Amino acid sequence: MRRTSSRGFTLIELLVVIAIIGVLIALLLPAVQSAREAARRSQCTNNLKQMGLASLNYESTYGCLPPAMLVPSPVDNWGWSPSGLLSLLPFLEQGQMWAAYNVGAVQPNSQGNTLFNMNTTLFNTQVATLLCPSDGPMRQVTLSNYVGNYGGPFCMGGYTGTYIPTKDWNWGTGYMSGTLKLSNVKDGTSNTALWSEVLSGHTSPTTVRAGDSNPENWKRVHFETGLGNTQSGPDAAMAIVNACKSLDPTKTGVAGARGDWFQAYPYYVNYGVYNHTASPNTRACSNAPWNTWGQDVYGTAPPTSGHPGGVNVCLTDGSVRFVKDTVNLQAWWAIGTRAGGEVVSSDQY
Repeated sequence: MRRTSSRGFTLIELLVVIAIIGVLIALLLPAVQSAREAARRSQCTNNLKQMGLASLNYESTYGCLPPAMLVPSPVDNWGWSPSGLLSLLPFLEQGQMWAAYNVGAVQPNSQGNTLFNMNTTLFNTQVATLLCPSDGPMRQVTLSNYVGNYGGPFCMGGYTGTYIPTKDWNWGTGYMSGTLKLSNVKDGTSNTALWSEVLSGHTSPTTVRAGDSNPENWKRVHFETGLGNTQSGPDAAMAIVNACKSLDPTKTGVAGARGDWFQAYPYYVNYGVYNHTASPNTRACSNAPWNTWGQDVYGTAPPTSGHPGGVNVCLTDGSVRFVKDTVNLQAWWAIGTRAGGEVVSSDQY
């Protein structure tokens, strides 16, 4: 009787199979990661659409766009005020949070920072709509990855955007328009930005340097240019942009408050606003000569994101566009102003 024996895999055959499996995983992994990022970006786009719709519903109800901060405050609070995001809560299906807000509980301390005593439960409640899934929160505080448009370069005109304070507190009122109506957006709602996104602030900003090889580190802080240029006009704006680009790689970052959704101050852009000075996903820089601790309006405060190649921008008509990092700077300035009179087409951004 003939006996048969089963033949096993040789070592070489096993190694070949393992190598093939490894190659397949290496080919599939980027595709899986890309699909996940596409899903995150889609969720971020949907969040911004809700922000845009909430803003338009706010305008329909109150006859103006939501302000960047709730000033004047019911008490003297050194210019600090709750963020305008607070007033959007009823239009983001967060009516109970809005009803829980104690208007008279805003008090200043000796340093001028607002203490939101008696409102801690409200301000420690995270609103899911305000978070982009492509960002990992760096600090254990309630955050918003969505920030409002303060306007184009401040040296070419202050508070020229669509999410601005109703009062500049101690810096004069010439830049303000009081309550901003849709009719004030003379450049067209489909060509004017309203909301964009920002990565949350870093936990240890002073350990981050301008030349950090990981962009997501330096995108979470801001730097001081030392330029002190507060002249007016496009040349001054370009000087600010170039000074921020050419920082010493060893320069350390400052602060880390970006993304705090409940605080606001007219002069500082650390919190719930961004500007159209430098292009998306570039360094944020402070610029005014007398400013040593906050990110001021004279500098660059670009939107930043974890999405490769650009940021989502919600326009004032409620639509959302993905704007590339390589956007033409003049076109970027143009969509940042509500009444600059620039001629810009949608294919430019």
